[in-house]
Amino acid sequence: MQYRHVGNSDLQVSLIGLGCNNFGARMTTEDARPIVHKALDLGVTLFDTADSYGSGGSESALGDILGSRRQDIVLASKFGLSLEDSPRRVVPTTRDYIMGAVEGSLRRLQTDWLDLYQLHALHAETAMDEVLRALDDLITQGKVRHVGCSNLSAWRVVDANWTAETQGLSTFVSSQNEYNLLNRGVERELLPALREKQMGFLPFYPLAAGVLTGKYRKGGAIPAGTRLNKMDHLAARFFNDETMDIVEALRAFAAARGRTLLELSFAWLASRDVIPSIIAGTSRPAQVEANVAAAEWQLTDDEVDEIDRISTLPSEARFGSLFRR
Repeated sequence: MQYRHVGNSDLQVSLIGLGCNNFGARMTTEDARPIVHKALDLGVTLFDTADSYGSGGSESALGDILGSRRQDIVLASKFGLSLEDSPRRVVPTTRDYIMGAVEGSLRRLQTDWLDLYQLHALHAETAMDEVLRALDDLITQGKVRHVGCSNLSAWRVVDANWTAETQGLSTFVSSQNEYNLLNRGVERELLPALREKQMGFLPFYPLAAGVLTGKYRKGGAIPAGTRLNKMDHLAARFFNDETMDIVEALRAFAAARGRTLLELSFAWLASRDVIPSIIAGTSRPAQVEANVAAAEWQLTDDEVDEIDRISTLPSEARFGSLFRR
């Protein structure tokens, strides 16, 4: 396992992180337990959750499972989305809201501190300076070590850090957004901004809702029981001719090197210097093993260039907001 620092902070994380969004929602605590244990055994240190995942169930499950191993990991959570199951709405994050949200997360996670506390999404009525002041106070109180953001545009991230710097507040050390070989929109503005601000980028959806695992084939039917079979909006985004042409070309590239599409997807993300850790959700311990092993493939510069040529930037029209405001 490789370990990298998050931006210019002292926070060090494993190259493969464990996304815990399935805990408490699609699986029970006992289902999640072997996944967490396998991740710990393989050297995974970044565990990423949110108070909204499973309406608090993800944090509760993780708190129950970790026990004394909590001190061995980097525990990250988020705030700013409603805890209602559906729809997942962005809520105004006032100071009072944040102070209440962090106490709820600490209680469910059975810990005294969070290593990384992230603004999950930004509501139109949210005052960023109020958010930053509240987060700075949480760092002063020792309840939070570092703060980050998620699902923000490049200009929002830059503006937030400028506000923090000019007011003497703690700045965001990381940004978490969707990034994979089928959705490379963050390369236009966000990634250059993060490099300029010496922030880390934590990509989620590294396998594009499973499309980059290799289980979907152009011209074939969507397999029963898969996420795309259950979620029409994901099928519309990813299972179309333009996207599947890219998938087939990437599959051929990987096969020519004796590798899988999944290995290629993780190796390509790992080649990005701004990425300290790749957030990967799983439903079985074996998937954790596969993800960790995939990141061991180190691509050459020529291979990265060829992959970049194959994986063209998809139309942004296909990738709308993940949340309702």
